[in-house]
Amino acid sequence: MSPLEITAASILMISVVLSARENIWSWPTAIIGVAMYIVVCYDAKLYADMGLQFIYVVINIYGWWEWLHGGKDKGELHVSKAPLRILIAGSVVALAGTAAFGYFFQRYTPASFPFADSALSCFSLLAQYLMARKYLENWYLWIAVDVFYVPMYMAKHLYPTAILYAAFIAPCVMGVVQWQRAMNGVRSTA
Repeated sequence: MSPLEITAASILMISVVLSARENIWSWPTAIIGVAMYIVVCYDAKLYADMGLQFIYVVINIYGWWEWLHGGKDKGELHVSKAPLRILIAGSVVALAGTAAFGYFFQRYTPASFPFADSALSCFSLLAQYLMARKYLENWYLWIAVDVFYVPMYMAKHLYPTAILYAAFIAPCVMGVVQWQRAMNGVRSTA
């Protein structure tokens, strides 16, 4: 447990709560938090997860832009349901990525949990893309990913991170509720 891990975990918790509230500041806080996690994951030999953090920086910049300019007439993006073709294509890509990265990390690196780490990384990328497009389904996928991340981080003695991912479930549930309300035209005052 390092001060860097605790700080990064705290910043990412703030980011997830802001995302659930559709607050644009979720994106810059996420960029800071994931940049810090590059070092945390490297130290834990979770190489797929480390690579994921680099990609998260890029996806968070994309999400920030999309939320501001990805909607109708280049305006604010609004919550919607993901088209089935996006969910299927994203799942196929995530499964293929799991197989390819898992094999690579198992065969060529001293990675911990190469297939589990790769699967969680690939499906996290899909969840992050869905969030960047403001698709409601991102929250369901995040809940599933968070549940599986907890034991992996516990096994690596990354206790603040395991606690963070367990705690992420509450704002993810809040995200489902608030984004569903937003889709139905009901805005929260919270």
